[in-house]
Amino acid sequence: MPNERKDQLLLDVRHLGTKFHMFKGVVNAVDDISFSLNQGEILGIVGESGSGKSVTSFSLLGLIDEPGKVTAEKILFDGKDLSKLSEHEMTKIRGKDISMVFQDPMTSLNPLYTIGKQMEEVLVLHQPNMTAQQRHNRCVELLKMVGVSNPDERLKAYPHQFSGGMRQRVIIAIALAANPKLIIADEPTTALDVTIQAQILRLMKKLVREEGASMILITHDLAVVSETVDQVVVMYCGKIVEQGSVEDVITHPAHPYTKGLQDSIPRLRTDRKRLDYIPGMVPNMFDLPKGCLFGPRCKYHTPACDAAFPPMRKVGEGHYAACYTPLGVTEGGSAE
Repeated sequence: MPNERKDQLLLDVRHLGTKFHMFKGVVNAVDDISFSLNQGEILGIVGESGSGKSVTSFSLLGLIDEPGKVTAEKILFDGKDLSKLSEHEMTKIRGKDISMVFQDPMTSLNPLYTIGKQMEEVLVLHQPNMTAQQRHNRCVELLKMVGVSNPDERLKAYPHQFSGGMRQRVIIAIALAANPKLIIADEPTTALDVTIQAQILRLMKKLVREEGASMILITHDLAVVSETVDQVVVMYCGKIVEQGSVEDVITHPAHPYTKGLQDSIPRLRTDRKRLDYIPGMVPNMFDLPKGCLFGPRCKYHTPACDAAFPPMRKVGEGHYAACYTPLGVTEGGSAE
């Protein structure tokens, strides 16, 4: 596993697994994954739909209901093992120490309540010693932070009176209300126009840095990751297939799946007429292939790949890939 600076470690997840027991069988939506996050860092979790990204975030927060079952050796957050806490104890952490930004700002806000009332709810719950005037001042301050003009008046407005981009800014403001140590952003720009996406991502990165918080950014877009995060975890069918610094993973992808995601990004180049793509489809979670789960779609597939899922292999300093023949790596295990 990557070396961690223990004095700055905020989140340490070890052997996290999430299973859903269905009539057709058992789905390992998250299958024995481990990763860590230091204070002040941004971690990107990347993968196609169905790779287990969102389930991972819900598992960390204890938001998996039946028929789901979460297991973990530990989910150590700021010295507390979340996997050992009761629902009552987790309620005190959600929204206060760990906040979440969801992908659809319209469904994240209650259309029947004003923006101000919904923002104040978080402060009433997690900052009970605040007076009404202090809560109002804090809400005005938060809206200013996220770039909402005329905040005093906008607090009286309803969600439908905001554009999609402005609603997402409000969601970010609510997430920051109680000064959380960790923000989990689950595809926060998916429902927004491309021009607004860049604004929101820049805003989130800026606010996380200024507030001294950490963030987990969940996305399917490797281009978003390259501009936003410090560390990257690439997931496929519930497994981590590559992890490392954003520079290493983007510049020197070691797993064929990461390379495929990278090559699928449109580029303004004249020497290519067709966009590269990853052949095949994500396998049925009830009928996963033997050995390497990416094997049937991989152009570097060998018979050895069918034996067992490859162990995580060190391909550089702090850079790991679950592949028998990682790209750009010599037989001795070092990057070329």
